[in-house]
Amino acid sequence: MEEDMTTTPAAAVIGVLTASDRASAGIYTDESGPAIEAYLRRVLTTPFRIERRIVPDGFESVRDALIDLADNIGCDLIVTTGGTGPSPRDLTPEATLAAAPRELPGFGELMRKVSLEQVPTAILSRQLAAHRGKCLIVNLPGKPAAIELCLNAVMPAVPYCLDLIGAAWIDTDPAQVKCFRPKPK
Repeated sequence: MEEDMTTTPAAAVIGVLTASDRASAGIYTDESGPAIEAYLRRVLTTPFRIERRIVPDGFESVRDALIDLADNIGCDLIVTTGGTGPSPRDLTPEATLAAAPRELPGFGELMRKVSLEQVPTAILSRQLAAHRGKCLIVNLPGKPAAIELCLNAVMPAVPYCLDLIGAAWIDTDPAQVKCFRPKPK
C-alpha cells in the first residue's frame, strides 16, 4: 500500500504591526495596517492568515509585540508600519533589532533607494529587515503610498528569504509581483 506523500503546505501566519501613539489611543484611524493587509491579499496566492496589532510608538511596546507575534503566535513574516523616522518616539528599528538581531541590510537599502526616487525626505527613513528564528520582520514607513512602493521593491525577495530561514512557503501572483527563487541545480 502506497502512502500519499502530497501534503498541503500550512498557511503562513503574517503579522501586521502598526506603531502609532495616536492610532493605538483611538485618536487616529490606522490606514497603514489596512494598506499592508490589502497589498498582501492582492499579491499573495498561497494561503495565509493575518494577525493585526496596533501598539504605541516606543521601544518596549514594539519589541514586546514583535516577540509575541514571532514566538507565541508563530508568525512567519511580520510587516511593521510607523516609527521609522527620526523623531524621539520613532524606535521601531531599534525595537526590531532587539527582537531580531540578524539584520538583512539590503531590504532597508532598497526601500530607501526606491523611496528617494519619489521624495528627498526618504533619506530620513530608517526602515530595515531582520529575522528572529523562522520569522522575517520588515519595517515599512507609515504612509500607504510609501508602503506600496517599498513592498513592491522587496517582495520579490521575501518568499525566498522565508524559504532560507525555514518559514512557511508563500508565493506571489506574477502579474502583481514576480518573486525570485533560484532554479534548482
